[in-house]
Amino acid sequence: MENLLTTSSSIKIQYKNEDKSSRGKFKAEIRELKTEEIKKILIEKIKEEESLIIENSADLEFIKTVKYKKDKFNVASLFSGAGGLDLGLELAGLSAEVGDEKAMQAFQNKREFAKLRSKSIFHTGYTNDMFIEANQSYKKNFPDFVKQHQKDIRKVAHFPKSEMMVGGFPCPGFSEAGPRLIDDPRNFLYIHFIRALMQAQPEFFVAENVKGMMTLGKGEVLKQIVEDFASAGYTVTPHLVNSRDYGVPQSRERVFLIGVHKEKIEQKYNYHYNLPEPTHANSNDLFSDKLPFVTLKEAIGDLEKNPGPYFEGSYSTIYMSRNRKKSWGAQSFTIQASGRQAPQHPAGMPMKCIEKNKWEFQGKKNRRLSVREIARIQTFPDWYEFSDGENEKISENGRLDKMYKQIGNAVPVLLAKAITQPIADFVKENIL
Repeated sequence: MENLLTTSSSIKIQYKNEDKSSRGKFKAEIRELKTEEIKKILIEKIKEEESLIIENSADLEFIKTVKYKKDKFNVASLFSGAGGLDLGLELAGLSAEVGDEKAMQAFQNKREFAKLRSKSIFHTGYTNDMFIEANQSYKKNFPDFVKQHQKDIRKVAHFPKSEMMVGGFPCPGFSEAGPRLIDDPRNFLYIHFIRALMQAQPEFFVAENVKGMMTLGKGEVLKQIVEDFASAGYTVTPHLVNSRDYGVPQSRERVFLIGVHKEKIEQKYNYHYNLPEPTHANSNDLFSDKLPFVTLKEAIGDLEKNPGPYFEGSYSTIYMSRNRKKSWGAQSFTIQASGRQAPQHPAGMPMKCIEKNKWEFQGKKNRRLSVREIARIQTFPDWYEFSDGENEKISENGRLDKMYKQIGNAVPVLLAKAITQPIADFVKENIL
């Protein structure tokens, strides 16, 4: 795919490869364009992408089978993964209908949640993702009527009617944990998110990404992405949030792009999305009226003697280049999409810094967090099942890594609920 950053919106990227390595250096040169010009360029690019898609009658029939409910806010989920964002959205919709206390109580028990979840104002009818094991996990935990489209989104010609579209588009080049290549073609899958928006024209959309996209190109990359999404007919606001501020036992910073349809919602209802106030804060803040941050002890303390399977094996020099163990009274490091990179369990002695970029374990209680523990830290309920692919040809660590990847890629469920709750409350009060 041609790098859209060189052709649309307000930024032109010039590359300067000094070391002939894969990490090309770049500088940003501003080239201001009007909204209509951006939209024209974007539409041309989308038409170009669509011309590469081979129309498939089977796919069209598949889209026709997506269940649409007139008394609900119908949801299309792109890059759905194991369903963290979708589950949080569903929970927000349930809370808007039956009250937060009742919804949260039911959420802890699979049977009780199953009885109530149909009352959520949100109805997810369609998902798209290529990650086989993640799709299997989604199927284990969501109703059978959800139509899962396991196909490269770049080859999907049609998207179903929806009032809400959500998704965390892939972002390897935006991540601070990996290469920051502005010309990584995987970064531009968001164009197909916009293509889906232009087709379906939902009332709202929520897109999630890593913090790194905010600083790439000195902020100009985020500016362009916001402008591109806005050209589809939305007022778009980016929000940088830390999961721990909303009851997640993890320090995890992520960017959420919230889109409000200009004609259908903003102008008709004079609605503007406002990020909810954090519900949690540092317990040492004597003047705060918020709840204290949730600690690792509170989240996973009861699993210490029975943690379930965890990734085993040696540690790389990169892993040992910094502290990987938090105390029981702290919040976890960011859960990454890798078993090998999972943080250390808080039990035992803290790690010790030997010299710059070199740490060592102390004592005998040193292991990575288990699958069950990281799922808790990502605020998935205990009843949520994750698939390892059941491939006996893959090692146990390999199968476990499939689950670590799904969980680490997911949006923490309670963070997803917090971010989408204002939309759920508005929809309940004004539309349904």
